Amino acid sequence: MANLQLQGELATAFRGVHSTENGFTGHISMERGAQLQVPLPEKYTRMSAEEIVERIGEARAKLGTRLVILGHHYQREEVIRWADFRGDSFKLCKDAAARPEAEFLIFCGVHFMAESADILSAPHQKVILPDLHAGCSMADMADIDQVEEAWDALTEACAGQKIIPITYMNSAANLKAFVGRNGGSVCTSSNAKKIMDWALRPVEEGGAGGEKLLFFPDQHLGRNTAVLDMGFQLEDCLVWDPNQDMGGNTPEALQKAPILLWRGHCSVHGTFLPIHIRNIRKQHPGVHVVSHPECTYDVVLASDSYGSTEKIRQIIAAGKPGDVFAIGTEINLVSRLAQEYPDRTVLSLNPNVCVCSTMYRVDGPHLLWVMDNLLEGKVVNQIVVPEPIASQAKLALDRMIELA
Repeated sequence: MANLQLQGELATAFRGVHSTENGFTGHISMERGAQLQVPLPEKYTRMSAEEIVERIGEARAKLGTRLVILGHHYQREEVIRWADFRGDSFKLCKDAAARPEAEFLIFCGVHFMAESADILSAPHQKVILPDLHAGCSMADMADIDQVEEAWDALTEACAGQKIIPITYMNSAANLKAFVGRNGGSVCTSSNAKKIMDWALRPVEEGGAGGEKLLFFPDQHLGRNTAVLDMGFQLEDCLVWDPNQDMGGNTPEALQKAPILLWRGHCSVHGTFLPIHIRNIRKQHPGVHVVSHPECTYDVVLASDSYGSTEKIRQIIAAGKPGDVFAIGTEINLVSRLAQEYPDRTVLSLNPNVCVCSTMYRVDGPHLLWVMDNLLEGKVVNQIVVPEPIASQAKLALDRMIELA
């Protein structure tokens, strides 16, 4: 497993936020490729796994109710074991809100999650990301300059048509802010249908009155939701490629299509293929295949069930002894479900392990480092979303909360 940390790691640029580390506080220039995470002090890299566990336990006890640790489902076991709450990014933000007495929220996840937690948390709470390089390649596939250029081109090409922007939770705070100030909403993989329905529903029926929507950054979640959940046809979904003029489309095609999808994807969920489903069915007759909606349309269509990480957990929990499940999502969640339900067979849909390499950056040494600094009265790696981005992004998040 350790070797997987070295495979495909992406240094992620964190645009439009503030950060504090090693005593430094201030605005960081968020140019793409910026290296923000300082190397860990040598004493942490030399500690044994047993010493790390002991030290984290001691620090956790000393910090008590001042601290809440949030753990995303895709975190490795050495991190998730310390989480006060486990879940997807939005669930964890809501869980944190239920602990207003906490001064510090350590978000064991990736950067966009910590941004959302900062936006939704109380003013006195400080959100901390153990490793600032824990990012999301999908979130980086759409940046604010590209989206604003696309918006200008679309509003000109589709003059007279009302376009509603929808951004997946897996996006930077400044993209959520863009959506907020342009009348759109954030969505998650569990409520995408509700949000997209709202965007295209007439105003007199409680909707946004959109004639078309622009969905970013994950084309697969948008397409799967539109076609499999909402009754649209594949030809109703047009892909916008930010690297081509007019997104690679004609003005006539843009005017006709009700669903405009940004050309983005998840590098983990993109590794699952239809052949994996065919092979697993041959190897395990009667297997129940469950895929995440970030997988491609062909994979989701060939699956028995699909849904968010929370829904995947619910499906496995509802199973019975002897059931066999093949899951198309990140391996840490799959492995954890296999351990939690030993009377069921829980397999990864892809025989080659699929790990989120940037999520995997958060580990025991980094968690201990930020906790030790808290005990010394220092806050390192704090994530602060500045104004007006924070308030505009909150508009989009609040719309989602109200609708979902």
